Amino acid sequence: MDTRSASRLPFPVSPVGLGCWQLGGDWGEVTEGSAHGVLGAAAHAGVTFFDTADVYGDGRSERLVGSFLDARGVDDVRVATKMGRRADPHDASAYTLDAFREWTDRSRRNLGVDTLDLVQLHCPPTEVFSSDAVYDALDTLVSDGAIRAYGVSVETCAEALTAIARPNVASVQIILNAFRRKPLEEVLPAAREAGVAIIARVPLASGLLSGKYDESTTFAADDHRTFNRSGAAFDVGETFAGVPFEVGVAAAREVAALLPEGSTATTSQLALRWILDQPGVTTVIPGARNAAQAESNAAAADLPPLTDEQLARFEEIYDASIRAHVHDRW
Repeated sequence: MDTRSASRLPFPVSPVGLGCWQLGGDWGEVTEGSAHGVLGAAAHAGVTFFDTADVYGDGRSERLVGSFLDARGVDDVRVATKMGRRADPHDASAYTLDAFREWTDRSRRNLGVDTLDLVQLHCPPTEVFSSDAVYDALDTLVSDGAIRAYGVSVETCAEALTAIARPNVASVQIILNAFRRKPLEEVLPAAREAGVAIIARVPLASGLLSGKYDESTTFAADDHRTFNRSGAAFDVGETFAGVPFEVGVAAAREVAALLPEGSTATTSQLALRWILDQPGVTTVIPGARNAAQAESNAAAADLPPLTDEQLARFEEIYDASIRAHVHDRW
């Protein structure tokens, strides 16, 4: 797989990465063996960027990634983690240098490394993005050698633009998919100009854009697609990208119809290719619950760019079915 780079990110990454939320929890049970199978399949397919967080399974995801890399002797995979959601209460006052040191020390132990490749603030309260003290603390972690670079994970385009304006922010992770197009308007152009990497998360709208669900599909009780549909546990935009389930299922059928007759590509791969074709995207981080999914997601990088007709049809589907539900919310 080829790599992509951004001038502020100190290493290149594969255009398709691996999101490791599923390996920690909130998507139903994934065994350690299955998790290592996913990580191994992704690495074998050329994925060089794993994204995790300190709260995924209370550190389980980090520990699984760390044990996999140690056991396999893999040294060409860069690992991004996140911090901040362990704060209780989760408010701006918790984002201090002492807390950052505590959180990053824990992540370094979980991952088995001295220096973390990339640490992202994990969707903090909005006021955090404007705090000079927060960025000073992050710069201190870089100077201390605890982290190599830092970025942010955001809920809104406004938060992304605030972070991009800071000179040492290396990356912005944002929800971007065919059902969440607003970042195309200002965020991606601003990131390109500044040299900030864009990490596209929730790329399949929690599976809606796989085209595999219908109106009768149900999910396990411990799956966020059951317990967070109304935003009861965290921002509702993280579940189905904020799109009402039945609306998304119907729109996904229209997306699936864009596959050429006789194509061996999947709807998921088509949706991932759409993201990869957006100027300014550095990497996209679909998750996977098994090795076959990881391999299939990675193969999206091998698809040819979408045609102008396909891109236009994606926009039409969004405008007709999705825009009213999400565009002005984030």
